[in-house]
Amino acid sequence: MYRCRDCGYASVKWLGRCPQCGHWETLTEIAERRGEPSCSPWAQAVSTPQALTDIPITEIQRRPTQIAEFDRVIGGGLIPGSVLLVGGEPGIGKSTLLLQVAAQLAQESPVLYVSGEESPGQIRLRAERLALKDTKDLLIVHEQNLPAICDHVLGTHASAVVIDSIQTVFPEGEGAGLGTTSQVGQATFELSQLARAHKIPIFLIGHITKSGEFAGPKAIEHLVDVALYIEGGRESDVRIVRAVKNRFGSTEEIGVFQMTEAGFREIANPSKFFTERSGPVPPGSVIVPTLEGTRPILVEIQALVAFTRSNYPQRRATGLDLNRVALLLAVIEKHLGAQISGEDIYVNVAGGLMVRETALDLGIAAAIMSSFKEKPIDSQTVVVGELGLSGEVRRVRKLRERLGEAAKLGYQRAVIPPEKLDPMGIELCPVHTIREAMEALGI
Repeated sequence: MYRCRDCGYASVKWLGRCPQCGHWETLTEIAERRGEPSCSPWAQAVSTPQALTDIPITEIQRRPTQIAEFDRVIGGGLIPGSVLLVGGEPGIGKSTLLLQVAAQLAQESPVLYVSGEESPGQIRLRAERLALKDTKDLLIVHEQNLPAICDHVLGTHASAVVIDSIQTVFPEGEGAGLGTTSQVGQATFELSQLARAHKIPIFLIGHITKSGEFAGPKAIEHLVDVALYIEGGRESDVRIVRAVKNRFGSTEEIGVFQMTEAGFREIANPSKFFTERSGPVPPGSVIVPTLEGTRPILVEIQALVAFTRSNYPQRRATGLDLNRVALLLAVIEKHLGAQISGEDIYVNVAGGLMVRETALDLGIAAAIMSSFKEKPIDSQTVVVGELGLSGEVRRVRKLRERLGEAAKLGYQRAVIPPEKLDPMGIELCPVHTIREAMEALGI
């Protein structure tokens, strides 16, 4: 059997050029494995078909990691036997976050941290920098061979395992093809078998490609139970942990952290963090209550409309969908008569947060008009609502929860879609159209 080192394509005969990836001289001969996979003998339990009604219902006990923001993202805690894949750009803090999680779990029972990239000494130095305490049950081993890793997991009776990273673990007895799709896929499969057979939660740190996807075969995301992605740029210290797949909870929840010298620090009140202002509010700034999963978060939308002599005005959006912003610009021109087609327009979500929901539409339009007319919006006012193409303001989900968060932070007035709500400590200003909204805001 011959396998491509780059893409994992298998062929019964040698080929000079791989038919799948098109690379030359990448097919190498591999020995057929007659026996079971390295970790499979104890994982291949014989099962028999059962009627759905005969399957007993067992209550699953989640195990909290003691990091509230992380627990929120994964659904409330770890499920025994689950496999969690954590990805992000290089240097974003994947290893740091999972070392903190492992240290918290090790306060109750042994946790095994398997590193294929760093030496135990380097991990000890990071633990000292993070000021991790009570880590006598946090076991560190540098290993890349999958059978040896399985032996370490069973020999230490670890209650949880961290693999850093899955790209450095090879199931064969040699390191050939390290980082290829076949190696990553097989290692992930066998580790998931290990997790399910012994009810051990396993964290896998995964690299990502230039397009932002997990490196390796697409099947790697199907093999794991939870896939987490850490967002954040090098120019910002804010880190957002987002679930792109979760078999045990919602994929809409996010965890908000701040990267510090002591590692990841939870931001307990994201609304206050993302809306901190200093000095008078300038034109082009507005507060919008958005919703991430079940949690309302207030964010600041900033817009800058600037004159340009170019024949091709700039349109830029950071933290927002640029196509949605372009649609809103057309609605503004059509229904407000604002001649902004020849202006450079920049829109930004302050704090580095990525927001994709349409409830921000009215806030984005208000920020753009505020900057265009050089009229600031009252600092004690929040704006929320979806805009239709005909200029109408449409309802948004969980409006009461959004306004409750705004009232809790001291905001006094809210421009909202037409909806009947009981008094809740904040003045409500329902509007039906974008023109009514701009008049209510004084712009």
